[in-house]
Amino acid sequence: MALTGSALAQPTNPVNDTAPCLAERADVERRMEIARSKGQMLLRRQLADQLAALQATCLPLAADQGRAANIERLEKEVRSLRAELDAAEEQLRRLKGDR
Repeated sequence: MALTGSALAQPTNPVNDTAPCLAERADVERRMEIARSKGQMLLRRQLADQLAALQATCLPLAADQGRAANIERLEKEVRSLRAELDAAEEQLRRLKGDR
């Protein structure tokens, strides 16, 4: 009986149950953007690691959707890193100008 109960607690079709995973990924991406905007780069990097682990454990979407999502995610990451680099370069210019 206990075995049957635990079997029923398992998701019946995990391949089609990507909504919670997508929601969690979106939440982590949102928190990364907030951390980046506040200059909390260590937190942003930790969230990026968490996102990578989440993406590795979540079931992938269909091949075309997964590829498109991956491209979009990478483009967003590039934009984020460019903004981070711009902010660091601006801070460096200000520090050099203060001398």
